[in-house]
Amino acid sequence: MLDVRGLRKVYEGSGRRIEAVRDLTFSVGAGELVCLVGPSGCGKTTLLKCVGGLLAPTGGEVALGGRVVDGPPPGMAFVFQEYGRSLFPWLRVGANVELPLKQKGLSPARRGELVADALASVGLADAAGAYPWQLSGGMQQRVAIARALAYEPEVLLMDEPFAAVDAQTRADLEDLVRRLWRQRGITILFVTHDIDEAVYLGERVVVLSASPTVVREQLTVDLPAERDQARTRAAPRFTELRTHVYEQIQAAKRGEAAGQGAAVTKGTPPLR
Repeated sequence: MLDVRGLRKVYEGSGRRIEAVRDLTFSVGAGELVCLVGPSGCGKTTLLKCVGGLLAPTGGEVALGGRVVDGPPPGMAFVFQEYGRSLFPWLRVGANVELPLKQKGLSPARRGELVADALASVGLADAAGAYPWQLSGGMQQRVAIARALAYEPEVLLMDEPFAAVDAQTRADLEDLVRRLWRQRGITILFVTHDIDEAVYLGERVVVLSASPTVVREQLTVDLPAERDQARTRAAPRFTELRTHVYEQIQAAKRGEAAGQGAAVTKGTPPLR
């Protein structure tokens, strides 16, 4: 579904040249939920903006369904970290969710159906008439997710969407994403700085190096499909996986090559 091939991004200006992403290659299969994690400042957001067609890469390419991405593609939706800036405060919740549907040429009745279904899916069926500022932070992010769902995307990009909410809300939203992913079969690429979140959510975790970024490791998460915040996080296998990812990130910060420095936890799947 999604192919990133030799992606490279260099920022130049004011006499400075910064190579943020260097020769990144990985793929995401149709219906897969993949998490990207790496050291702070490694270029995760830059990578996601290139994948979403919001930034033009310096080299390499991104392909969605075999077609090269050269701008925001119609089959892709984006959920940002700063929900407060992605929702229009002067529009009611229903209008916020409906807004991107107007460019698809759908009838008002069909748009209304999609909005109602999306809001019900995130537990906000009764919130269509409210303004975003009347809702909690967690509810506002649910609105942002509903807007993405209503668009009926093939691929959903999520850029640290739960970083600005409290721990309890974060856990609820993580479970919401897992549920929606399983129900709707959407392909999801989820960027996070939280190692535990990456292991809990993902079917696969792509570990990035320090900047300039390359793929350090692709790790299959062999946890049960049915996951629970209490039991899954207490499971020995969850601890093994998150410890392994943590060690890889620490090794990346030290500039060590993959396979050096960080001992592979017993039972951890081999590198792919």
